[in-house]
Amino acid sequence: MTTVVFIHGTGVREPRFTELHARIASGLGAVAPHARVVPYYWGEAHGATLAAGGASVPEGPGGTSRGVGDESEDEAEQWARLYADPQAELALAAAGAGAAVTAPGAEFPDERPRRLLRQLDDTAAELGPDVREHAVALARSPLLPPAAAALDADELARVLARSLAAAVIGGALESDAPVLCTGDARDAAVDRIAEALGAAPAGADRGLFLRTLKRPAMKAGSRIAVRRRRALTDAAHPAAGDILRYLARGEGVRRGLRDLTAAQQPPVVLLGHSLGGIIALDTLVLDPQPGVELLVTVGSQGPFLYETGALPSLAHPGPLPAHVPAWLNLYDVRDLLGYRGAPLFPGRVTDIATDSRQPFPVAHSAYWDDPAVYRAVAARLP
Repeated sequence: MTTVVFIHGTGVREPRFTELHARIASGLGAVAPHARVVPYYWGEAHGATLAAGGASVPEGPGGTSRGVGDESEDEAEQWARLYADPQAELALAAAGAGAAVTAPGAEFPDERPRRLLRQLDDTAAELGPDVREHAVALARSPLLPPAAAALDADELARVLARSLAAAVIGGALESDAPVLCTGDARDAAVDRIAEALGAAPAGADRGLFLRTLKRPAMKAGSRIAVRRRRALTDAAHPAAGDILRYLARGEGVRRGLRDLTAAQQPPVVLLGHSLGGIIALDTLVLDPQPGVELLVTVGSQGPFLYETGALPSLAHPGPLPAHVPAWLNLYDVRDLLGYRGAPLFPGRVTDIATDSRQPFPVAHSAYWDDPAVYRAVAARLP
């Protein structure tokens, strides 16, 4: 009988681990009745905890109650929404526009702002190098005519200025470029752009958004996240903390796996999901396990850590030691935390792509409901 030692991933705690073990034992048993699944539950003994009860987690602006900082926090939310959709405010204004009537021979409301956008110079270049490119694109927006009909010239100029600033900064964020721009620098650039687009010099209303943008349904959610930071940390820290703790102090969890593996009757297979796959790989690289005949990693980041130089046991471009057994690596095509190993270790790793037809992050845990995963593993069992 083959012994399959299952090593779970990040954030798994009881009672979920027992349920997960039962599901895997059932799924694998259906296609490989000669296999016995032995659980390695490392989460309780070696997983991350907030040892001081979350003392490191700061309060949000103004503390736990609504007070100082709330107005600036609301503004930050609104900017977050604009970074994600620079024309969101323009769209809200356009949606409220009525039927526009332009007198014969008169200039259409959007003609002047379009012209000024196309003529905009680089006075706001500190926002980024693409100000003019975004300005020309904004001048072509189909939202501009109805928004121009709904707003007076001063309001429109400020909406366009914010849209332009958000497009530049949002574009940098999208491309993972550094954004070296404080809120004050951004607001000063918005003022200069707005004045170049025909707005009066900035006064007490500088930076105010359209009232419709302040509707709760339109908010980006960052204020809620900040105010619930302790609860969110409590919910998320096992997953993130498990990774950090393992990378900093992983010997204990590896020792536990070595001891469990040594106690099993060969042949033994190590089956690791996510961080569990990293633990299994590191253990095999650092310490030969004669009874282990197959390593199976599922949705794991071991290859990525190796390529980036962060795998504790092996630095790129070092070869996989000869004593590491055959390695089967499965990754879902939609799992952003699953990586390929064969390109890094030619001839030593067999990659199999699966498709649960689930989006990420569901795809990262959907392996254990996918019959193709169990069939692939069963086909390689000794």
